[in-house]
Amino acid sequence: MTDFSSERSMVHDGLGLIKLTGEVDLYTAPRFKDDLVALIEDDAVDVVIDLSGVTFIDSTALGVIISGVKRLHERDGRLRIVAASRPVVRILDITGLDKVLTVFDTSEAAFAGL
Repeated sequence: MTDFSSERSMVHDGLGLIKLTGEVDLYTAPRFKDDLVALIEDDAVDVVIDLSGVTFIDSTALGVIISGVKRLHERDGRLRIVAASRPVVRILDITGLDKVLTVFDTSEAAFAGL
């Protein structure tokens, strides 16, 4: 099992970043949610969630992402996802979230234009 970590930072005014690693599931999603909510409460309007180091993601974590999208839309903000690992890309494809979310291969691409 890969150790989970969630690191949040404000890249610049209005732009937040959450970098996740390991398995994001029922047990670790609450920490992810806390970081996402904290960024939004700190006035992040646009948020990039970097899942490139994630080895597994479940429906609980996907729910956190969808909740973040809704919160940011209320502020006319955007949420962008960086998904490079096959397991994460596959679950986004299977659930159809790759059609709803803005997904990038790299963090550089996700930050472009923000």
